[in-house]
Amino acid sequence: MRFQTLRGFNDILPDDFRYWRYVLNKAVELADRFGYKQIDTPILEETRLFLRGLQEGSAVVLDKELYTFEDQDGTSVSLRPEFTAGLMRAFVEHGMASWPKPVKLFAIGPLFRHEKPQAGRFRQHVQFNAELLGEEDAAADLEIMQLAYSLYHELGFKGLAFQLNSIGCPRCRPAYIETLRAYFRPHQAGLPEVDRRRLEVNPLRVLDTKEAATLPLLDGAPRSIDHLCPACADHFHALTGYLDLLGLPYVINPRLVRGFDYYVRTVFEVWGSELGAQNALCGGGRYDGLVESVGGPPTPGVGVGIGIERIVISLRRQGIEPPPLTQPQVIVLHYGPAAKAEAIRLVDELRRQGVPTLMAFGDRSLKAQLKTADRSGARYALLLGEEELAAATVTVRDLQAGTQTAVSRQDILPWLRSRLP
Repeated sequence: MRFQTLRGFNDILPDDFRYWRYVLNKAVELADRFGYKQIDTPILEETRLFLRGLQEGSAVVLDKELYTFEDQDGTSVSLRPEFTAGLMRAFVEHGMASWPKPVKLFAIGPLFRHEKPQAGRFRQHVQFNAELLGEEDAAADLEIMQLAYSLYHELGFKGLAFQLNSIGCPRCRPAYIETLRAYFRPHQAGLPEVDRRRLEVNPLRVLDTKEAATLPLLDGAPRSIDHLCPACADHFHALTGYLDLLGLPYVINPRLVRGFDYYVRTVFEVWGSELGAQNALCGGGRYDGLVESVGGPPTPGVGVGIGIERIVISLRRQGIEPPPLTQPQVIVLHYGPAAKAEAIRLVDELRRQGVPTLMAFGDRSLKAQLKTADRSGARYALLLGEEELAAATVTVRDLQAGTQTAVSRQDILPWLRSRLP
């Protein structure tokens, strides 16, 4: 019987990891540069952690995207659909609220959502997440946005710009939501069912609709930035001022919201103009009440989630080639039982000294082993046979130049180090 991956899941093959390592190494390097500390949380948490603080209209709840099941003890558990709730649980559980502020964390790992698979969006996907906790300052929002922008910019993306909006706070948002409902109600009968439900339980999600029947109504819809309280308006004005100060491009997008309801004030995405229809690269925003919703003290926070698969697809689409992965430049060949034993010792010695080295397996002819060496991508083949053992030497074949030379066994390590990159 042959098996295949489940729908919405995919294998990451060796050639793909040229891109994955390029992206992940840059993400970690930037997180270090910005002063973020790495953290990881379990992929399995209590379901109520992900539902706490979310309205029924949230993307994950509304579309039944959670992978949920009952554990053996009867507890309802779910695979994590996003990082932030679990990170907030860890923040409270491990007393990070008492740490010096701001607390700056990042995580990399898989997330699970039972959604319709599409390019760059799988039911299991890997995300780089960064969170800044303990600061209300709009400069904290700016820093998270800079981190995301820098990742794409330093990976070689062109035509980058932010899509930016403010969705207010619990003080000013309720009045705006009522204004939004009042705008859509005369059109309610003509709305698709999904948007009628959103209008009742979470009207902000109507602004993010993909339904063709609703899209023409969005241009005239009330804008959240026109209904902000003074504190939210000042915060948004400060943020746009900082973006202007640094010359970072942005577009105010009144339709921009987030799929989770814990977001307040700033919401943003990074877009790439050269990516066609799939121009949204990542999204994030501020969530000042989330720590309280999981049992912690009042703690402002802002963060971003960046899908790695989408970056890899975009890199390929733009023709951006990552640096090649380091390949072993040495392969050890042997002919004869005694020589094979010495080859095993030599391979072990070279690897212990930090020289990436391949071993020719089996007891094939030297001609067959040389064919293997030519296909291996190595620069040097080290040949060991009876003559080499008797003379305490190694025959070194330059696989590019086709030349051979004898090197004493005790000098082979410094000889290689002087010639390998």
